Amino acid sequence: MCCEVKKRFLLLFGTQLGQAKAIAEEIAQQADGHGFVAEVHSLSDSDKFNLHDEKAPVVIVVSTTGTGDPPEQALKFVKEIQNRDLPANHFEHLRYGLLALGDSEYTFFCNGGKIIDKRLQELGAQHFYSTGYADDCVGLELVVDPWIEDLWIALKKELMSRMEKDTQDSLGTMANGISADQGASEQDSLDSQMQLLILEPAAQTGTTLSQSVIDGHAGAQNQLSEPSLTQSIPPLSQSPLNIPALPPAYLDVQFLETAGQEANPVLLCSEEAIFQVPVLKAMQLTREDAVKTALLLELDISNTTFTYQPGDSFCIVCPNHASEVEELLHRLQICEMEDCPVHLEIKPGTKKKGATLPQHIPQKSTPAFILSWCLEIRAVPKKAFLRALVEHTTDDVAKRRLQELCSKQGASDYNRFVRDPGVCLLDLLRAFSSCKPPFELLIEHLPKLKARSYSAASSNLFHPGKLQFVFNIVEFPSCPERPVSQKGVCTGWLAELVTPMLHQYHRTPQNELPGKDKILTSKISICARPSSSFHLPGDPSVPIVMVGPGTGIAPFVGFLQHREKLRAQHAELTFGETWLFFGCRHRDRDYLFREELKCFLENGTLTHLKVCFSRDTPSYPERATRKYVQDYLRVCAQDVARILVKEKGHFYVCGDGKNMARDVTEALMDILSTELDVDKFEALKILATLREEKRYLEDVWA
Repeated sequence: MCCEVKKRFLLLFGTQLGQAKAIAEEIAQQADGHGFVAEVHSLSDSDKFNLHDEKAPVVIVVSTTGTGDPPEQALKFVKEIQNRDLPANHFEHLRYGLLALGDSEYTFFCNGGKIIDKRLQELGAQHFYSTGYADDCVGLELVVDPWIEDLWIALKKELMSRMEKDTQDSLGTMANGISADQGASEQDSLDSQMQLLILEPAAQTGTTLSQSVIDGHAGAQNQLSEPSLTQSIPPLSQSPLNIPALPPAYLDVQFLETAGQEANPVLLCSEEAIFQVPVLKAMQLTREDAVKTALLLELDISNTTFTYQPGDSFCIVCPNHASEVEELLHRLQICEMEDCPVHLEIKPGTKKKGATLPQHIPQKSTPAFILSWCLEIRAVPKKAFLRALVEHTTDDVAKRRLQELCSKQGASDYNRFVRDPGVCLLDLLRAFSSCKPPFELLIEHLPKLKARSYSAASSNLFHPGKLQFVFNIVEFPSCPERPVSQKGVCTGWLAELVTPMLHQYHRTPQNELPGKDKILTSKISICARPSSSFHLPGDPSVPIVMVGPGTGIAPFVGFLQHREKLRAQHAELTFGETWLFFGCRHRDRDYLFREELKCFLENGTLTHLKVCFSRDTPSYPERATRKYVQDYLRVCAQDVARILVKEKGHFYVCGDGKNMARDVTEALMDILSTELDVDKFEALKILATLREEKRYLEDVWA
């Protein structure tokens, strides 16, 4: 049989939310059309690849999570390569290219990729292709698409260079005669070439790009002054389009007539132990006229093996909103089958490389269950999904617009009308009513519904057998692209769940709060989040500075509860200073844990409390410059620098990662620069050292 030689390269990815994996799959899919075949593995599957012996070029796609850490999938790999016993030439044979994903609104941009890149270089590896830094703040595809486009050129140059080197080595061997080690050399060369080449049946070659449909509706579009989600204007509306190749379908869905046992949501998080726990207490911490509504929930963990420390986070398994699931079933035209079990199998003859059944969807689940508990139906559709939706859209104008949104020429429109406003599949189906995708397409393209993470706001020492946490009910107002306002997936569900037992913090006497004497009607499923270093110092004499505006105060309430109990139980111990910088909008509307903080101050657990109110009229002129926590940090610059530099204290930040945390970092750099009389670069190095020593710690979110 005639065979076509495919040149092999190793493709590794480390992902947290699925973006790096999706990009790696896109690279693998495109490889075939460029004469390559990618051997794809997760960085977590280090038993399936061996960089020490790898002869082929290596391509790595890796994201960043938390405050600049590699994703969980890459932690094992990073630990292995950071082994200080490895020699400096350990990877001197390795040639690689790396694509790092990050968000420039966070302090340590693309740091997960930078950590791996730097360490590979230290071990002797060399780039065959320059590192790409994709920024989710402006749109990953602005870097990802051209990086992938030029990757094929770089791979071809790299393999050509290797072939020339092998040829020169062969000629040199012939000129110098046959050495005693010829047999071994020939075998090494053969092994090298075998790693670079894979034989596959020859296939018909042809364009993988669909042609755009420029129809008679262009005239009407040309008259528009502004583009929108559903319509474009010149020049885009008149341009030929370069659109992605149609992603190969790989799943078949069979609706079964016999009803099966409904899957249990608890089984969806197989990697962690799941605990179903009762909600003991629910309180509203803010006034009705506050900008955001904050709730405190207390869970009963006394009959479980669930454990936590102050500062730990945990995850809540939550469903999508029932009304959105119902509307999706209607628009997919499968309402009559919503309770029918489905059987999933790989489509015979699929062209998708390495197609596997999704592990997050139990077999014989119903469509209603899958849409409720398994798929992230609020996810922003990627361009590959838009491309697939084109094939299931009957209206020519709508089809053309979907093509534009997934095209290279329409990148700006995609960002403006899909990515930035957070448009989801349901929004698209509302906007393009002739689009009727099959159910299996959603399973192929929508990511797994993730459990939501929350910080513990209590200490098990202070509240034995209980776990408290605080959250704002997230609100997404309507916009032209999303005409229906929404609440957060998890916070909206929790708020609705506890409404019958909700008490207002400022109006309900303590002895009337719901407790164990109440009937427990609400239960939620929780699991431990992988341990972090966001904990109190082991030595209680070490001073700490805590910065937590809004609900960012949650873990620090746990810290202070823990310290109060330790002080009561161990009078012989010395305890360091505790500083808390808290901020909110209004003193009388959203000052969270006001009474508790007052008590901590009075009993000496908290030594310094600095509070700012950004929307209140200052009571005296000096207050006008202290609107935010970073402002108060600058006011206390000498003490902050003393604690961090002279007394080796710990600095904690919790809350909004895109604005507050960045502003706090800048304030801290200014403080270090001014108080230590060094330039900004030196201050940044000091901050990096604090972070490496686990003395500058962040628990932040978008």
